Parts: sequence; structure tokens; C-alpha cells
Amino acid sequence: MVKRKQLDKNHTLISTPHFPYNTKSKGGNKALLGIGGNIGDVIRRFEHLFCYFERSPFVHIVETAPILKNPPFGYTEQDDFYNSLLLVETRLTPQALLHYMLRVERVFGRKRSFQDAPRTLDIDIIFYENVKMDTETLTLPHPGWMKRSSVLVPLSHMKGRL
Repeated sequence: MVKRKQLDKNHTLISTPHFPYNTKSKGGNKALLGIGGNIGDVIRRFEHLFCYFERSPFVHIVETAPILKNPPFGYTEQDDFYNSLLLVETRLTPQALLHYMLRVERVFGRKRSFQDAPRTLDIDIIFYENVKMDTETLTLPHPGWMKRSSVLVPLSHMKGRL
């Protein structure tokens, strides 16, 4: 069952069977993942992603946020995006988690054509514990997270903290 709540003319909050979701911690390093997409049935894809992660030996979902439908930024000549957050626990290092997320994106049909292009699924590591790093492939915390409604609105609906 999908429920929608209009926040303003550009933002709609969507609840599904797994967004929001909350369960007990099993231990491990906590990471906050941002997910997004705007190609195809993104809400259904998020539900499938939840089930995919539930079977994964690499991450344990602790909590999810409601889904936010919001306008694109950067390249704006595209459909609205759906975004949410997942608080997960993992034994993977930040770099290994990044490689795993890139693999999951490909499993879900992600193709990289240009920056801010339409996509089936985008997974970003927003936070990983209190780790701060800036490498060629990974910056933590994710740059610009505090300016994006696609992160701030779902985050405001989460109970857990890193």
C-alpha cells in the first residue's frame, strides 16, 4: 500500500511497506545511504532494493526513511526524482562498501551517461560512522548533503542516528 502526503508544490512524501522501516541493530559500522532514481517504476525498484539488501551478507538494514518525490537539480530537463535514505550496518570498509554499491547499481540497470543524468538507481554513501575522507573515488561525508532536500527531508523522518 502506497500513501502520499503533499509537502508543498514540489515535494511529496511517500510511504510504502518498507519505507519507512525500523528494526533492531545487529552490530557493525553504521552507514547512511542515499538512494534515488527517476527512470521507470522507482518506488517498486526501491522495494526490490530493500529485498535485495535483506538477502545481502554485506549490509543489514536498520532503518529507512519515507520516499521523497522532488525536482531534479543540476540537469533539470528530466523527470522528478524519488529519493530515500537507508541506515545500514556493515563490516565492509568505506571503499569496499562503495564498490558493492556500484555493483548493486549495475544490477538494477544503472548506466552512467553524463553527470546528473536520468537514472534507474543511484546509491550514495552520505555518512560512514564518523569517518572523514576525501579520495579520488570517495568523499565522506558526502559533499553537499546538507543543502539537498533529497537528503534533509527524509532524514528529518528518521529516528536513528549515526
